[in-house]
Amino acid sequence: MIIGIPKEIKIQENRVSLTPAGADALIRAGHTVLVEKGAGIGSGFSDELYSQLGAKVIEDAASIWERSDMILKVKEPLPSEYKYFREDLIIFTFLHLANEPELTKSLAESKTIALAYETVQLPSGVLPILTPMSEIAGRMAVQQGSIYLEKIHGGKGKLIDGVPGVPPAHIVVVGGGIVGTSAIRRAVGLGARVTVLDINIDRLRYLSEVFMSKVETLYSNNYNIIQTVRTADLVIGAVLIPGAKTTKIITEDMVKAMEPGSVIVDVTIDQGGCIETIKRPTTHENPVFVKHGVIHYAVANIPSVVPQTSTLALTNITLPYVLQIANMGWKDALIANPVLAKSANIVDGKVTYKAVADAFDMEYTNIEDILKI
Repeated sequence: MIIGIPKEIKIQENRVSLTPAGADALIRAGHTVLVEKGAGIGSGFSDELYSQLGAKVIEDAASIWERSDMILKVKEPLPSEYKYFREDLIIFTFLHLANEPELTKSLAESKTIALAYETVQLPSGVLPILTPMSEIAGRMAVQQGSIYLEKIHGGKGKLIDGVPGVPPAHIVVVGGGIVGTSAIRRAVGLGARVTVLDINIDRLRYLSEVFMSKVETLYSNNYNIIQTVRTADLVIGAVLIPGAKTTKIITEDMVKAMEPGSVIVDVTIDQGGCIETIKRPTTHENPVFVKHGVIHYAVANIPSVVPQTSTLALTNITLPYVLQIANMGWKDALIANPVLAKSANIVDGKVTYKAVADAFDMEYTNIEDILKI
């Protein structure tokens, strides 16, 4: 199979979908790897390194898309890339289609095989490809939030861990999953006062035990969210419904009640976001805006600020699935691996992930009906 690695074109997206080591593994398995010139530079991987390992460095993106059987990306294709979609082309990347109506339509109309990293799911419910990016995003949410709490960036001018005689910042994490847990780990490590809200009592019990009661746990309901958000210096939105558009958990009235100079970081914005006052993603070039005196950070590709770490972590987890698709073909790979079958979002023009179909009131087709298993 010919696997194409185009350069990411999202603003300030410095990750690349495959490391040189990953390319080497695919080439050793008998496949061809095409890498767009400069695709790995942002992550610290030179064109020469890919070439030395047997990958073919290609000057332009169009040739990559046209010659490849499978395209590996990090982020969802942007409108300028829709023209490359075609029947039987496999695209394997983070898609987040429930928040992307035009992309969903273009993939379906072109009959492209759209496989999403974020919906690969283990029987336990764990999302293995999303997990490392969520871990990074959770950590970075606290790091970026602490920066915008500084007075020079419009914040309250509050130190996360305070000093003797002065209380630390209050960080509220809404959602105790992978993102939330990673945010809590960083916040607790920095010495903040931390409150986490979740609807899963067992998860709250686990977090309380893991962090040795250094976090306050609250059941997530409207009343508790109102009370905690009002006193928060930094709120981190970490609510995820796999493959579906996120519910607006934090309302505009809750934001209005926060003190001026407080900060909100919505890590779930690429799935629509859980903060009502955030209507669309921001970018690394213009990461924040102020509404009701509160600083809002809503960058959809947070892990791209640490691209070398993120790229290595991503390839570590995607490579086994990529090899299986390349070795067996997408259909046989999905039949053989039910975990990978969950990645199928659009196949043969049909929407094969229910949350995406529901988001746009489109007809849903079970992937098993297409695979005939």
